[in-house]
Amino acid sequence: MSNYPKLHMIIDGEKVSGGGRNTFDVVNPATGETIGALPMAEAADLDRALEVAEKGFRIWRKSTPQERASVLQGAARLMMERKEDLARVATMEQGKPLAEARIEVMMNVGLFNFYAGEVSRLYGRELVRPEGTRSTIRLEPVGPVAAFAPWNFPIGNPGRKLGAPVAAGCSVIMKSAEETPASALGVLQCLLDAGLPKEVAQAVFGVPDDVSRHLLGSPIIRKLSFTGSTVVGKHLARLATENMQRTTMELGGHGPVLVFDDVDVERVLNTAVPGKYRNAGQVCVSPTRFIVQENVFEKFRDGFVERAKALKVGDGLAEDTQMGPMANPRRPEAIDAMIANAKEKGATLHTGGERIGNQGFFYAPSVLSEIPLDADIMNEEPFGPVALINPFRSEDDMIAEANRLPYGLAAYAWTEDYKRQQRLGAELEAGMVGINSHMIGGADAPFGGVKWSGHGSEDGPEGVRACMVTKAVHEG
Repeated sequence: MSNYPKLHMIIDGEKVSGGGRNTFDVVNPATGETIGALPMAEAADLDRALEVAEKGFRIWRKSTPQERASVLQGAARLMMERKEDLARVATMEQGKPLAEARIEVMMNVGLFNFYAGEVSRLYGRELVRPEGTRSTIRLEPVGPVAAFAPWNFPIGNPGRKLGAPVAAGCSVIMKSAEETPASALGVLQCLLDAGLPKEVAQAVFGVPDDVSRHLLGSPIIRKLSFTGSTVVGKHLARLATENMQRTTMELGGHGPVLVFDDVDVERVLNTAVPGKYRNAGQVCVSPTRFIVQENVFEKFRDGFVERAKALKVGDGLAEDTQMGPMANPRRPEAIDAMIANAKEKGATLHTGGERIGNQGFFYAPSVLSEIPLDADIMNEEPFGPVALINPFRSEDDMIAEANRLPYGLAAYAWTEDYKRQQRLGAELEAGMVGINSHMIGGADAPFGGVKWSGHGSEDGPEGVRACMVTKAVHEG
């Protein structure tokens, strides 16, 4: 593991480490071995980052669309050139297969290139007024942004957190997950190497609650962007109210998948199974609760189990691996507890339900069926490689189950009935709905949820505008 990079923070363009700071051990989830020591921010580091971000905003808010586009396009080119290095580092510290890590790099390339075009479309409007007067509506950057990114997409999440503020003309302080720091640093370095002024973007790490309280306690920060659990999101939202900071919150989900009896079951399985076990199920929009019409329930369940058993689980650095380890030791423990609770409640475990091997954090792809609705796993996001499959009779019952939980991030449905497709698009309570597809994201499409899954959007034009404020100017 000697090719894992030396870790640091980035403040005012300086690589900050050492100095007697506490460190956090970064672990390879495939082996359980420590591969790096991450310096943790002290209060003075955070104060310095805030001071620099304030300066950076004054610089970058005056940048032209052409300057912002040039930086974003340059960073996209550098990510392409560094794709293999970025992907390998992400796999080493997060565990996902190399193929998935490469897709993450390309997600960022697409997003940065889209934002490079979007910066020329951030215009307001002029109102119709009597001669001699003028009223205009302006879009302006909101100010310094505090951005918190989780570990499950160690390249893609930092790309979202950095790309939108940079495109909007804001400065940003990013605190990415301590478990996956090198990936986030690699993305930021691409922006800096592409010409982003060093004052505009900083990367800090530290005890999450300490960092969030320190940054959000400062009036310098004008906006919070957070991706993570609903529990933490609610806590941060409360902190943000003290200084009336705007928020974009992409929180947890519990993705329902409605499968009707008019579908080609094999076709659905060919999409649903890889979607479920992508990133070992550690995906906020993961298809999780399979709500299957009775006539095709047994065929769907048995086909799912067969495919789950056949998955190749192993070190993400091996090219033939289809599912890597879970990202940290907390996740197998949580999945063990949820599956045990479901079995106690009467659910049937068809495959999995156990760890694999005696090193790393590997967990077998698992399938439960006939799970009572009061089981923990039917109400709390499992965030792991577990598929939940239950039979239902009618369309109304299936929709009611899909909408039963307070989460509303992503929902999916499979049916050949066009009128039903239209009804589902309207009635499913989610920020994103996939019908006959699990592809619900894209650089040009808003990504976000409703209810306890948060508010606001990332990606698309909406992602940039979430980092802007509206100003009305009236001239007499």
